[in-house]
Amino acid sequence: MSQDMLALLFKSLWETTYMVAVSGIISAFFGIPLGIILVTTDKGHILENTPLNKILGVIVNATRSTPFIILMVAIIPLTRLIVGTSIGTNAAIVPLCIAAIPFVARIVESALKEVDYGVIEAAQAMGASPMEIIRKVLIPEALPAIILGLTLTIISLIGYSAMAGAIGGGGLGDLAIRYGYQRFRADIMLITVLILIGQVQIVQSTGDYLARRLNKK
Repeated sequence: MSQDMLALLFKSLWETTYMVAVSGIISAFFGIPLGIILVTTDKGHILENTPLNKILGVIVNATRSTPFIILMVAIIPLTRLIVGTSIGTNAAIVPLCIAAIPFVARIVESALKEVDYGVIEAAQAMGASPMEIIRKVLIPEALPAIILGLTLTIISLIGYSAMAGAIGGGGLGDLAIRYGYQRFRADIMLITVLILIGQVQIVQSTGDYLARRLNKK
């Protein structure tokens, strides 16, 4: 493999890592609070608000049910409005975030619903406010499951980022299509696949380790 191709490979690896890291952080920043709202506004919970819960649920479900490749194309005008272009790594971050935020929200919702409601009732009996219950009961109890959910999200983002290469998103997916598939370079295809597998293994191992460390059970 030539020096130019190695340089291109490292550049693509950095682009993929950048896309996944930024979109992962943004998705967690918005998705975790959204998941908390979905749980706490549900019927019979500490901040019951059925209309809000149903509206948010419909929005989350609609976004999650849209295939990522269609989502990328459908929100091109929004992407241009936010980052000024519809191609490149920064542009790819927009659909990655929109796809991942509802995914994170549902994972967080599922994790929080696993918390024994008796613990919440005990905190209420001691006079804890809804925000104190969220910060000191719900999140700490569900944290290992949330970490595993975020791990799954990042792994999904790695796959989505490779798909983003199909429409000029950059990264390893773009490299595999332009230099591997279109130029019949099986070695490039193989290397990009191995790198993506390696990234997934690192993320999964790190997530499993953190979840074990935080698990109080």
